Amino acid sequence: MPVRSIADRYELIEEIGSGGMGTIWRGYDTVLDREVAVKAIRPDMLLAPEHIADLAERFRREARVTARIQHHGVPQVYDAVLDADSADRLYLVMQYIQGRNLRSYIDPADPLPIAWAAATAAQIATVLSHAHAIPVVHRDLKPDNVLVTDDGTVKVLDFGIAAILRRDVTKITVTGAPMGTSRYMSPEQVNAAQVTPQSDLYGLGCVLHELLAGAPVFDGNSQFELWKQHITAEPEPLRKLRPEVQPELEELVLDLLAKKPEQRPADAYAVYERLLLFLPSPGSPALATSRRLGEMPDPTLLYRQPNAPRRRAHRPSPVPAPPTVPYAPTTPPTQLRNAIDDALKRSTQLLGSERFAQAADVVEAVIRPAAKMLGSESPDLLKLRFHRALILYLGGDSRTALPEFDALSDAYARTAGPSSDRALKSRRYAALCRANLGQNTVALDQFRRLLEDVANADSHASELALDIRHSIGMLLLSAGDKAAAENVFESLYQDHLVINGPDDERTREIADILTRIRLPTSP
Repeated sequence: MPVRSIADRYELIEEIGSGGMGTIWRGYDTVLDREVAVKAIRPDMLLAPEHIADLAERFRREARVTARIQHHGVPQVYDAVLDADSADRLYLVMQYIQGRNLRSYIDPADPLPIAWAAATAAQIATVLSHAHAIPVVHRDLKPDNVLVTDDGTVKVLDFGIAAILRRDVTKITVTGAPMGTSRYMSPEQVNAAQVTPQSDLYGLGCVLHELLAGAPVFDGNSQFELWKQHITAEPEPLRKLRPEVQPELEELVLDLLAKKPEQRPADAYAVYERLLLFLPSPGSPALATSRRLGEMPDPTLLYRQPNAPRRRAHRPSPVPAPPTVPYAPTTPPTQLRNAIDDALKRSTQLLGSERFAQAADVVEAVIRPAAKMLGSESPDLLKLRFHRALILYLGGDSRTALPEFDALSDAYARTAGPSSDRALKSRRYAALCRANLGQNTVALDQFRRLLEDVANADSHASELALDIRHSIGMLLLSAGDKAAAENVFESLYQDHLVINGPDDERTREIADILTRIRLPTSP
């Protein structure tokens, strides 16, 4: 299937969501070989096609301002491009963040623990404080625009986009339609009045109320009724809905939801300071939670372990882990055969451009359907898995490639024999991965055992054996055992002289290594 490309740089891979402004795609930046999120702005968000070129340029200017926020809680917007095939479509290219939006964790029957809701709001307030200092106003703060990553870090999405499309400055949305989402709009936004940082604080109050109560502040059945409630209705005090909410927290939410901007907290920093009372202190243990959803990452971790190192990952399972299906010899159906061939061809082309991340993704997309149809240890599937693991290794991701090469060496030993070419090569790449990860002792032991098996199956002078011996010599050098390393490289040099001759690049490289080893260490 041909991949759609935008501006000859960004490839759209799959649609991952949609929102009020358009659809969102997971894509790739083919220049920098990284995943990106690409948002296609709906044509009806714009007033007239002839204004889009001006909008793209205006966006680039706004993006420069937004980039000044310089906070990890704000995914960056990289580019604005026009669709070459459709003059009325603008694409925004943004940082791709893995996580789930806050909306997916709101449950009326099981609201968030109070400390979790406070920690989430505190992270949002921190982001707003950085934005408002520029000043940049979000204008559309809501659970759908807040992403929670796997470590509990909050990301506020779509900063600057609402500002770029806002009616009161750019005049490019439908005349008279206020920007924002009705359930979270401040009274001044409903009235199309002046929007200020206090408008974002009102939105934060709506979000915090919903996190604590499990339901929105107002529940009007129509947009007009919601607008009227925001302007005239008083919010239900939280302690009537959830008695365990502390009076100080209820008071903060009511202050955030004040009808007049000047009656709300002075700024986002003041909100953060008032939330400190409800945040866990550094070094405190994780809070027990009985939430049925259970999968939300703990947003208090940022405060319990500030500036902590990256969390240790468990030993990853082989990537990807295809479903276990017994292998029965079969010929792939034509459609699957074509998909496998296309994936191998496409990924090889991407490798030629050093687009490793995208190449691995292309192969991964066909592995699961192949495993389901052919069995988890079919030759075609193992070939795909080996190809992807090799891409990961070449791209520098030894940590992810290692468990896959370990699994492949076992699978090839079972299906093709322990002395098969792919079984031995899988073991070699696993050892190389361990060496790259600093596991030198284990890698050296693995290389030595592998060399013995390769020599028994072929000889010490086979191509694979020569590569393994070179790796052994380098690991010995890293360990400081120059005498043992010299013995390995001297023997290897003599074999290369016979097999490849003195002018071969590898022969000269080993000669240079021997020269360096034999240099005197002192005058």
